[in-house]
Amino acid sequence: MKLIVTTTEELEKLVNESVNHSLSKYYDNKERQVAKQQHTTIKEAAKQLKVDTQTVRNYIKRGLISASKIRGRILIDTESIDNALSEVKSLKYKR
Repeated sequence: MKLIVTTTEELEKLVNESVNHSLSKYYDNKERQVAKQQHTTIKEAAKQLKVDTQTVRNYIKRGLISASKIRGRILIDTESIDNALSEVKSLKYKR
């Protein structure tokens, strides 16, 4: 076992560098995972829009949200959810 003598400033710098490095790796990985996900399910979309799943289905029928059916599952484009969110907010404030 080695004994290393260091000042408090050097120790603080070492800890800060390692924490910043670890945090940046974590958030980079998280951003990659979010970027990979291009489609969501109806349940996930409902949770994100804070509405019921039937409301999301109605949005799809009306054409407010674009979705595609793949192997019996309805997948919604994530960009379409973001657009729907901004449209709903703008309609809310028009009243």
